[in-house]
Amino acid sequence: SLGFSLYYAVGSSPYHTNMLSFSAAGVILLLAWIYPSDSLYFHIGETEKKCFIEEIPDETMVIGKYRTQLWDKQTGSFLPSTPGLGMHVEIKDPDTKIILSRQYGSDGRFTFTSHTPGEHQICLHSNSTKMALFAGGKLRVHLDIQVGEHTNNYPEIAAKDKLTELQLRVRQLLDQVEQIQKEQNYQRYREERFRMTSESTNQRVLWWSIAQTVILIVTGIWQMKHLKSFFEAKKLHSERAFHRSVTSTRELMVTHPKVC
Repeated sequence: SLGFSLYYAVGSSPYHTNMLSFSAAGVILLLAWIYPSDSLYFHIGETEKKCFIEEIPDETMVIGKYRTQLWDKQTGSFLPSTPGLGMHVEIKDPDTKIILSRQYGSDGRFTFTSHTPGEHQICLHSNSTKMALFAGGKLRVHLDIQVGEHTNNYPEIAAKDKLTELQLRVRQLLDQVEQIQKEQNYQRYREERFRMTSESTNQRVLWWSIAQTVILIVTGIWQMKHLKSFFEAKKLHSERAFHRSVTSTRELMVTHPKVC
């Protein structure tokens, strides 16, 4: 990881200010490209758990480093915490399988290698009750996560293997190419999973459309039969009523001819 501060004087000319801004942005982008790292800090309470998601290709080494600080009321700043404060680290792979679960001290370093590409969950929490005596139980944790070739300590490798500067640079380039290949394979894996999900969704939509069509057809046939039976019954009832009316009229004419 790399921490740096960048200051520049703002002149009276807007053109000069813009040029300095572009230069500063270029320096920041260059340093971010040379030293890519996920470095951050966060506050955590007693027994509180903080989790982070890291997308990692398969067969990739990951190194995490952390250090803890406690708030000191006298100095008004965060100071290194006491050794008695422990931090528990738990890491799960994309299948929610625990690949690392270990208790560390106030400062620690954890390492694991991914065997399944995808989102890995990195969780940290303190199981110490001594935090309640300090800063209302709040703790600041500085976390630095390095992935792939950034986990290599090249000065140590050069000293161990007695590599020249050119050989070391070639080694770095080879490691970068290998990491790029892993990233490409991971992107292909994600693309394949997305395609499979899309095909499955499209197939489900198709079958649901067919099911809806069948339901509508069956409902229409049932409604037609029901209406047909209803009208037939109504027609038969009307005919019977008409026949009864005609019969009653005839009987009335026979029994009371003068009335008719």
